[in-house]
Amino acid sequence: MTSSEIRFELTNGVRVIHSPAKGEIVHCAIMINAGTRDEETDNSGLAHLIEHCIFKGTRKKTSLDILNSIDSVGGELNAYTTKEETCVYVSCGLEYFEKAIELLCDITQNSLFPQKEVDKEKDVISDEIQSYLDAPAEQIMDDFEELLFLKHPLGRNILGEEKRMRAVKRPELIKFIETHYRGRNIVFSSSGNIPLQRLKFLSEKHLGKFASSGTETERSPFTTYKATHLRSVKETHQAHCLLGNMAYASTHKNRTSFILLNNLLGGPAMNSMLNLGIREKHGYTYQLESNYIAYSDCGIFNIYFGTDPANLDKTLSLVYKELRNLRNKKLSTVQLKNAKEQLCGQIALAQESRLSLVINYAKNILLFDNVDPLPVWLKKIRSVKASQIQEVANEVFVEKDLSTLVFTKKK
Repeated sequence: MTSSEIRFELTNGVRVIHSPAKGEIVHCAIMINAGTRDEETDNSGLAHLIEHCIFKGTRKKTSLDILNSIDSVGGELNAYTTKEETCVYVSCGLEYFEKAIELLCDITQNSLFPQKEVDKEKDVISDEIQSYLDAPAEQIMDDFEELLFLKHPLGRNILGEEKRMRAVKRPELIKFIETHYRGRNIVFSSSGNIPLQRLKFLSEKHLGKFASSGTETERSPFTTYKATHLRSVKETHQAHCLLGNMAYASTHKNRTSFILLNNLLGGPAMNSMLNLGIREKHGYTYQLESNYIAYSDCGIFNIYFGTDPANLDKTLSLVYKELRNLRNKKLSTVQLKNAKEQLCGQIALAQESRLSLVINYAKNILLFDNVDPLPVWLKKIRSVKASQIQEVANEVFVEKDLSTLVFTKKK
């Protein structure tokens, strides 16, 4: 956050953050601190089903009204669900800002969930589940989290189990919204050329209608991780492999060091250690990446690759070798400097997308009730030491603590 960012809180607890920006486009989002891990065991897929169904009619608007409201003026309306949050967002012309904020508030406060429309969306989600089951590179990601988290809520598939998703009733949708879509669980984030007084007026007018809440979302922490190894036979040409371990929560002091390490190891750039050491040198795999997902109370690190079954064990051995190297040897001064500059450059480029910025600000307010300005964030990265990189590598990359999940075809 810079000195120009505007922040205030409404009397009902809803927090607002706005980034002033010139131009004729405005981006805005409502983010709710409620996701898949907040469901009950017997209503798996509820949070994602709500995300689909809030577009299907409110007390004021039909589903067609909702679809036309922003699309008809050339804007975009969309939403997503994660394990910990639900986000609905709009990009549109500046003159339609009130239309956007009114629509976001209406669909997240006043959705009716007509049974006929809910049933249609269950069919849509069923197709989505089947599509995902046809894509092993995607399926393995969710199956790996289920393997790591066992029966904990964080292990639930965001799409839900089809049978349980189809069994969800309208009262459950309404109860979930009444419980979570309120007060301090909500952040409104926007960016555009909006005068402060107008922003405050529209926030009070529309966001002020959300119910207050005395308590924020409470979640049971995950504390029972045990390394697990599983090989599963699938109808797939490639072998797909995911290996990983628990990592750091969003609030952990080592998070910045690990973000830097993960980016160096297997981030999006073609010069990542895994890409150079395995794909470029040996040609064993086309897709190879490492990922770090930080939740509010824990985190996950994983490495994914797809390869010919004949090269599976050789590729896995090379991955372990790269992890051992990071544990046993400090980065050189040049390596560390280059890794920092690369990550800082990637973060600076990401700031160019104002929609991404709006969503990122909302998430940071939910997690930390604060947003670091870009210079502060870059300073944190540049202050990381080689010894800290080696320390987190030795905490997360310990071979005996790594779990593996492999999809391979029948021999």
